[in-house]
Amino acid sequence: MAKLLVINPGSTSTKIGVFEDEELLFDETLRHSTEEISQYATIVDQKDFRKDIIMTFLKSKGLEAKDFDCVVGRGGMLKPIPGGTYPVTDSLLEDLKIGKQGQHASNLGGILAREIADSVGKPSYIVDPVVVDEMEPVARLSGVPELPRTSVFHALNQKAVAKRYAKENGKKYEDLNLIVVHMGGGVSVGPHKHGKVVDIFNALDGDGAFSPERAGAVPSGALIKLCFSGKLTEKEVYKKICGNGGFNAYLNTNDARDVEKMIEEGNKEAELVYRAFTYQVAKNVGSMAAVLDGKVDQIILTGGIAYSQRAVSWIKEKVEWIAPVTVYPGEDELLALAQGALRVMNGEEKALEY
Repeated sequence: MAKLLVINPGSTSTKIGVFEDEELLFDETLRHSTEEISQYATIVDQKDFRKDIIMTFLKSKGLEAKDFDCVVGRGGMLKPIPGGTYPVTDSLLEDLKIGKQGQHASNLGGILAREIADSVGKPSYIVDPVVVDEMEPVARLSGVPELPRTSVFHALNQKAVAKRYAKENGKKYEDLNLIVVHMGGGVSVGPHKHGKVVDIFNALDGDGAFSPERAGAVPSGALIKLCFSGKLTEKEVYKKICGNGGFNAYLNTNDARDVEKMIEEGNKEAELVYRAFTYQVAKNVGSMAAVLDGKVDQIILTGGIAYSQRAVSWIKEKVEWIAPVTVYPGEDELLALAQGALRVMNGEEKALEY
């Protein structure tokens, strides 16, 4: 039985989980105040601060680094790579440190995993980072050569639920055509064709359907005029698209539960916004069904909004003619990270080379 330490850093917290195989022994969200974080000029500078907090917490539970068979970290903004589990090699570590595609707290996942594992001579891994890129060449063209379509999405949860569905149904992920819909603060809709996510909307920038915080694919001509109106800075325009878009823009909340409460209280605008959200998600599913030539084995709804029976039923009404729908609400990133490492340790998958 393997014992794993899993590390998932966020901007103001570090989630950790301790597993024996797939069984979670305990998890903890170690929170960091803005004052603590603001002392550090860069994300990488936070490494020792976060490591000390993790090790102090583990000590309080009677654990040390030597008690673990491996350490798994959340993957960060690396170069585009295929989905899978990667050992934290020197080259991968260097790209996490420099932030190959940008600075993000998730970059610390692999850095912390490597340092803790190295101290006791154990392996360290990352699994399915947000930069997983398995897009086909035809999906990359946008119509403007300088603006290629890029793959940034909820790869960890999308891959985890796709593999979970395959396993529960006695099939291989690589033998299936699936459409996976992740609905959280951002939304991503991925066509999984025989184990590869062959197309995707850039969920970081909020392409595709609008979401609780992102504006989705907005009218480009109007956006250009807004950019050059002189009324907003570049930062303010981007915030309108990513952060203050979607539910936030229409209803001043990024919580789908608040929207549902408004609907129950008779708020017609809230109902229209929520319907428009599910309508756009369904449109995305339809477009990805075309990517799969209409050969779709299953549609999977996941993420926090998949807890909403209203949202799920409205999406089902529009897409069940394409394929049956399975719902895996929420996301369990710690378990997904543990499972990725275990598949390599158990010989079910080969570790990939960065």
